[in-house]
Amino acid sequence: MSLIQLSNLSKLFHLAGEEIFALREVTITINAGEFVSITGPSGSGKSTLLYVLGLLDKASSGRYELDEIVTDTLLDDERARIRNQKLGFVFQGFHLLPRATALRNVMMPLVYAANHRVAFTEPQMRELATEALAAVGLADRISHLPNELSGGQRQRVAIARALVNKPRVLLADEPTGNLDSRSGAGIINLFSKLHRSGVTILMVTHDQNIAAAAQRRIKLRDGRVEADEA
Repeated sequence: MSLIQLSNLSKLFHLAGEEIFALREVTITINAGEFVSITGPSGSGKSTLLYVLGLLDKASSGRYELDEIVTDTLLDDERARIRNQKLGFVFQGFHLLPRATALRNVMMPLVYAANHRVAFTEPQMRELATEALAAVGLADRISHLPNELSGGQRQRVAIARALVNKPRVLLADEPTGNLDSRSGAGIINLFSKLHRSGVTILMVTHDQNIAAAAQRRIKLRDGRVEADEA
């Protein structure tokens, strides 16, 4: 089933009087349950594409449909609601609250959800966050602060936070960029496990070995899709 549809999507920036295309007429369909890597050289448009897919930025032209919702004309509060309900984000920097435990960090999207739908109770939030941490192998680390965890463990907390709302899509931007090779391999193994359980994953990476873990690879160059292959 089609989950994401991009049609002739372009993103234009105006810089010092010049027009610079970060994306040029990108047309992609992504089905539910796929694990897709997005690769390309620096400046190819990888992160711009991910930010547009994550409703963190708007395209200049074209059409973006997410889970049968046409997003192009949505108001900011509608975009925020859909981000919270349908999308989970994992970044190169872990972006954890330093004075909050792993459990509290993972609970944050549930707290924000109160702005868009019926609020969860405290016990419900704790239960969902505990389940998410167990799913990434950190059931024994729920009371630890970020500085008490390794880099790989912190990224697993960030992944649990991204999954706690049970999003339709997990978006990852260089998720292994701040990790050593062993920790990075652990994160990719976790992504593969999540994919097998049915999670849809879109992952930006410059590392071809990391990209090879995905079932499908989209290569960008100069803002265009250069290749789309299994």
